[in-house]
Amino acid sequence: MPILSDCHLHSHHSGDSEAPMEDMIRKGIEMGLHTMCFTEHNDFGYPGVPGDPDNIFLLNPDSYLYELLGLKEKYAGKIKILFGLELGLQPGVVRENAVFARSHEYDFIIGSSHICMGKDPYYPDFFEGRSDEEAYREYFLSELENIKKFSNFDVYGHLDYVVRYGASRDREYSYEKYKDILDAILELLLEKEKGLELNTGGFRRGMRDFHPCRDILKRYRELGGEIITVGSDAHEPAHIGCAFEKACETLKDCGFKYYTIFEKRIPEYIRL
Repeated sequence: MPILSDCHLHSHHSGDSEAPMEDMIRKGIEMGLHTMCFTEHNDFGYPGVPGDPDNIFLLNPDSYLYELLGLKEKYAGKIKILFGLELGLQPGVVRENAVFARSHEYDFIIGSSHICMGKDPYYPDFFEGRSDEEAYREYFLSELENIKKFSNFDVYGHLDYVVRYGASRDREYSYEKYKDILDAILELLLEKEKGLELNTGGFRRGMRDFHPCRDILKRYRELGGEIITVGSDAHEPAHIGCAFEKACETLKDCGFKYYTIFEKRIPEYIRL
């Protein structure tokens, strides 16, 4: 059956979106989705960028929850709305993240790496003075360190996010080139009973594959991984459910029989 749950969505409560939450929900209903999980950004220690407010990725969870509960009631019977969080992981903010993750009863928490060694790969200075391979390797090592230090999340988001922004992007990128680190990441996720996200957002940025790429998904399944959520990473209504049909085919090809949604931090497995 098609994937009808989008578990990575941002509205105006995230610093990089202006989309009204209700517009996102109406679009999801129009598309026939059964479930939408908003996963608004919170990134402690995000480096300042000229022109942006210093607190751009600091979430007001009370305001977010207040609006979500009202819309959840308004659209009850039409679609399930879940209260999620995308938590930016860094070694220096482990304590802050631990407190924040426990401060509300989230349905679902994505752990993501947006910052590596004080820089966001979204900006070109992350890659200055070195090859894409060197930058990608540093990023993957930082993810491994993040997973070692912090455990209060359900899935790791867009595992190879960094390849969106390199000069060569994903043209010369492969699982095999970074297998030593990527296998260590996958094995640690499994040891900690954490899942993986299939993030379809790369397709609308001209990527050839999902985040993470197909070979990482296949390897995760080979190692025994079963917890896999699917999210569009949409920051506006037009991107909700992006490439979900292809995502369904890819998961099946990689050996998955189910995808996952979380409610009250408990996984539910839905047959593909």
